[in-house]
Amino acid sequence: MSDVDQALTELVHSGMTFAAELEIEILSGTKSTVIARAPWSPKRTTSGGAMHGGCLMAIADTVGALCAVLNLPEGAWTSTIESKTNFFRPFLEGNATVTATLVHAGRRTIVVQTDITNADGKLITRTSQTQAVLDNQ
Repeated sequence: MSDVDQALTELVHSGMTFAAELEIEILSGTKSTVIARAPWSPKRTTSGGAMHGGCLMAIADTVGALCAVLNLPEGAWTSTIESKTNFFRPFLEGNATVTATLVHAGRRTIVVQTDITNADGKLITRTSQTQAVLDNQ
């Protein structure tokens, strides 16, 4: 039995097709926390075989955005308006765990903190992002 939430993974892959390219799999998702998995890949590396920082930021943005989506009012949509990432160590192999945690869900913005950790549970990156709550008005 797979530990992947196929419905949420498909939602992310269909809405953000780049997420499929990054091979992000959603393991679980609630309004307060989204947990995902993302693999290291040699085609996404920079010097020394470390995963490229932009790739790590894209992974964090994607999983954080799903957390924001799960907190949207009906009919609304979202877009990242601010993102900041701290890098602590290289991601050199295996699978990373990506955990997005809701910080604030307001009427106009949603703030999410996303941590990416390696197989040993050590912090690779921490991203704080602000998502706009948008409607068609």
